[in-house]
Amino acid sequence: MKIPAYAALAAGRPLEPLQIERRAVGPRDVLIDILYCGVCHSDIHQARDEWSGALFPMVPGHEIVGTVAAVGAEVTRFAIGDLAGVGCMVDSCRACQPCQHDTEQFCEKTAAWTYNGTEMDRKTPTFGGYSTQVVVAERFTLKLPAGLDPARAAPLLCAGITTYSPLRQWGCKPGDRVGVVGLGGLGHMAVKLAASMGAEVTVLSTSRGKQDDARRLGAHGFEVTREPGSFERLAGKLDLLIDTISAPHDYNAYLGLLRPFGAMVVVGVPPAPTPVAAFSLIGGNRRLAGSLIGGIAETQLMLEHCARHGILADVEIIPIQAINQAYERMMAGDVRYRFVIDCSSLRR
Repeated sequence: MKIPAYAALAAGRPLEPLQIERRAVGPRDVLIDILYCGVCHSDIHQARDEWSGALFPMVPGHEIVGTVAAVGAEVTRFAIGDLAGVGCMVDSCRACQPCQHDTEQFCEKTAAWTYNGTEMDRKTPTFGGYSTQVVVAERFTLKLPAGLDPARAAPLLCAGITTYSPLRQWGCKPGDRVGVVGLGGLGHMAVKLAASMGAEVTVLSTSRGKQDDARRLGAHGFEVTREPGSFERLAGKLDLLIDTISAPHDYNAYLGLLRPFGAMVVVGVPPAPTPVAAFSLIGGNRRLAGSLIGGIAETQLMLEHCARHGILADVEIIPIQAINQAYERMMAGDVRYRFVIDCSSLRR
């Protein structure tokens, strides 16, 4: 079936309207009428081919929330009218060791990403949520718990799980001291989630302009990294650091903020490799790690955690026709803290 979407037709070109083809609903598929789609910074990277290997035409969007419009004959978990979500993956091989252990993001045959990828047949292109409908396998469709505002829940499908997963992996608990590097789309979710787990949260930012926001979001402390003395005040004080920054920065300076056996987890993607001194790790048995989203089961756990604690993203809702301006505003840091597309604007 043909549906309206917005697509990048080539690297760096403004996004524009495009009719795309969605497959028919199979026996184990769910058809979702998309209500909202969050705008992730990775959408910009991929639409501009900044990570190389982009496939065009490209329909971005992997923070999708909508209403179930149809289900296949063998679907058991969803009914027409349910609210459902789609995150960064729409399929995997389902048979390898990672897939069997609920870490489909590490599928040995490479997961089918929601966009800028292919289905598992390695031929059919995947198109994302800047569109009116999507067909997804039931196994990769997420249930949206009652009480979550669909527009503000959409960013949970990427920004939420990207920050929830490392907090869960490293056992964030009451009394832990957690630092969040950067207060943007990822960082503001990390603050909310860590605070909900009982941690004492400190935001590290390059300017003081977001200090009041940090407190409102649940942070206990705020340090400006460009001001003298900030790194000295926090040296050896933190149990866990969630690093959300995609700009170049000195990992060694931040590793020095950790207590012995503390961990710094990288979720942002700087454009070039970052040097790390051996003694930054050896001194204090500190860990430097990375984290990539989460599997489907963990993403469902994250949604349920957010529903219990009333956690939602701070969003600015836009029509799809404003997407190119939104990209430029994101590059300038002019959003607090996530753009979300009202996909009904594609139907007008």
